[in-house]
Amino acid sequence: MRQRVEASLAWLVEDGATESDALVTLVVGLEQGRSNTLVIDMIEQGLDESTQQAVISDLRRRGYARPPLFMLTRSSSILDPAEATPDEAVIFCPANHAPPFMVRITPGAPGYDAMVSCLGSPDVRARTEGMIAMMPRREKA
Repeated sequence: MRQRVEASLAWLVEDGATESDALVTLVVGLEQGRSNTLVIDMIEQGLDESTQQAVISDLRRRGYARPPLFMLTRSSSILDPAEATPDEAVIFCPANHAPPFMVRITPGAPGYDAMVSCLGSPDVRARTEGMIAMMPRREKA
């Protein structure tokens, strides 16, 4: 396991990633030799843009060599429609709490524009990390 993690980290760093605790944690999870599906919530959390790009490139190179991977993301570096492959699928969860639905990663497809509007670049996502939208309290008359 240690050799697989170290080899993966070396490959990612060579591809432009910055080694960090978040990247090591992600790589350990990916390299555990599982035989079932893995779900990673907000895969981009704690990763800078070049690291996100290296991670998604690595995952695309692996193709069918690994079990299915479900990733939740709001990062345009992880889900870049221009880079998506036919092996990728998007289940879009609308912000209005409507039921999730499949979106083809093709401009003009139903739901495509809404999906793209929910993605943000890593620098924008970093600026808004931890923010919570709240309605101002009304003063009682």
